Amino acid sequence: MIYPSIDILLNQVGSKYLLVNIVAKRSKEMHEKGNYQEKESEYVSKKNIGRALEEVTNHLIHLK
Repeated sequence: MIYPSIDILLNQVGSKYLLVNIVAKRSKEMHEKGNYQEKESEYVSKKNIGRALEEVTNHLIHLK
């Protein structure tokens, strides 16, 4: 099973297009700056894309 579930993510964001843009931007920021909102040991995923999705699920990324 893929974590986090697409159903949970879409309940928080609203559209797949917006989700892809948010996660891509956050993943790039993680890669370039090494800036993580949680400890690296707390993430389930090892890749930045998965970590960005987890941050959306955990309400660490807020939409305006």
